Amino acid sequence: MSEQGYVVAVYEIDRAYGGPEEGGWWYNTGELVRVLRAFKSSQEQQAMEFCSRVNRSLHFKAEHNNVRSTGSVAYCGGRYAAEMHDGTAPESYPECHPHYE
Repeated sequence: MSEQGYVVAVYEIDRAYGGPEEGGWWYNTGELVRVLRAFKSSQEQQAMEFCSRVNRSLHFKAEHNNVRSTGSVAYCGGRYAAEMHDGTAPESYPECHPHYE
């Protein structure tokens, strides 16, 4: 349990090319759009449930507006996801480019 509590934040998500190994690989990226809500450290379950509800809503809106999935070569933005973090939400992820192992 985090002593700082939890935050639920929305990110615009994308995929980035990692490299040519094994026929090419990709990884997920995210840019912070906004922090939606903060929860006390004793409210982990409520934070998870809130995050799930927001993700269902975001998925419905994306499907309703025919936003392509991030795995599509024609994706040009517009997919969002809520994430729960301990303490504070990072401005973006990942912090550094991952390396193939």
